Amino acid sequence: MITIDLLCARFTPLAPEDVRRWVADGLLRPEEGEVFGEIDVERVRLIIDLRDTLDLGEDALPVVLGLLDQVYALRRQLRALTRED
Repeated sequence: MITIDLLCARFTPLAPEDVRRWVADGLLRPEEGEVFGEIDVERVRLIIDLRDTLDLGEDALPVVLGLLDQVYALRRQLRALTRED
């Protein structure tokens, strides 16, 4: 678990306002208050990569992350189905 301040320190120049906006937009789901689990830390890394490295606009982030979430969910389902056989 990591606080919003430590999260921003890890990913400079990330600002707390960015993280709070991503929480409000549903892109991050803190464990409690402004404390984040490892999955959200990795999601922040992905958001920063999409936004800064790939120059993806903030308005496109929910769409891309939603599609990635669907891909990962389908992969989990496929693994579960292949284990049943």
